[in-house]
Amino acid sequence: QVQLVETGGGLVQAGGSLTLSCAASGRSFREFALGWFRQAPGKEREFVAAVSYTGRTKNYADSVKGRSTISSDNIMNTAILRINNLKPEDTAVYYCAAEQYGLGYPQSEKYRYWGQGTQVTVSS
Repeated sequence: QVQLVETGGGLVQAGGSLTLSCAASGRSFREFALGWFRQAPGKEREFVAAVSYTGRTKNYADSVKGRSTISSDNIMNTAILRINNLKPEDTAVYYCAAEQYGLGYPQSEKYRYWGQGTQVTVSS
């Protein structure tokens, strides 16, 4: 069993940056692919970024590609998502997800474990 807790959300002005953290407990991060997803009001949950359990593969949604970075710290059991040049359309609840021996797929159904989410609001 893996418990995930996201932190780092908040209110940010457009053009700013934000770093979201996902702390895991229960199992070692070395075995898990980590993904970030988001859900805006009235919209379906969508993929943001993911890293495979080996760390060799990283995938990004087109909407954040080039201005975001996903990383994982196996010692601290923490996954980090940093998004630069934030836009109002980045406003959403951001969720961390994990899947044992996952390959960093963008499909939410590939992930078994989920955090409760953290709100990110980008003001224009």
